[in-house]
Amino acid sequence: MTTTTSTLPTYFISHGGGPWPWMKKEMGTAYDRLAAALADMPRQIGRTPAAILMISAHWEEAAFTVMGNPHPPMVYDYGGFPEHTYHVHYDAPGAPELARRVQALVEAAGLPAGVDAERGFDHGTFSPMAAMYPKADVPLIQLSLLRGLDPAQHLALGRALAPLRDENVLIVGSGLSYHNLRNFGPQARDVSKAFDDWLDDAVVGAAPPQRVERLLDWASAPAARMAHPREEHLIPLMVAVGAAEGEAGVRVYHEEAFMGGIAVSSFRFGEAAGA
Repeated sequence: MTTTTSTLPTYFISHGGGPWPWMKKEMGTAYDRLAAALADMPRQIGRTPAAILMISAHWEEAAFTVMGNPHPPMVYDYGGFPEHTYHVHYDAPGAPELARRVQALVEAAGLPAGVDAERGFDHGTFSPMAAMYPKADVPLIQLSLLRGLDPAQHLALGRALAPLRDENVLIVGSGLSYHNLRNFGPQARDVSKAFDDWLDDAVVGAAPPQRVERLLDWASAPAARMAHPREEHLIPLMVAVGAAEGEAGVRVYHEEAFMGGIAVSSFRFGEAAGA
């Protein structure tokens, strides 16, 4: 792929719940701050990427698996939402050449890799992308998590993917900084804030070597298992950090009363031309 004169940053984003960009009538202003933060990402990076590689919390496989479909369909991986949200489309083109490049990088790092020629976009990808690039005019592919959700393996995945940053590919880990659906709303205020404060200190306040150490031991953080009973929504962060391992982090989105009381954040790693 074509190289560029500057290196793109990486991101870990909180992607919100279900098909929220298509539920303005139902949700009111609940997503306004998240939508604004996501919409600001193109300005921050200062140019249009050649493609976007999204690591979504909603896809796990026995090997790191990359989407190879040139015309990805939709995966409506949610339940209980209005009927019209099962017909929404985000029709960004796929990027089969990039998929092959990703597979080669992952395999070269000694990690298991594969390509899925049928896989479509899940809501961990199409919902934030609808805010980031509403015209769906940037090539887009997903990369799965690895079953077992081992932090070290996903940091290693990020390291393997790092060369893409010099090839004008934007790497985005898509999850949620707090994801406990049984403890949502005002009652989650204290535990979500405790974990979010730790997370900000770990990925922004700590020097890069200490950041990795702290992320590897994330389960020892305050309220860690209250914030993430299962860590699939946190693990995409490891990929974003691994791909920008020696570079500073900055919090690019934060609110402490999301959905009535939850502290949530998103982060960028590496320099951004427009920031």
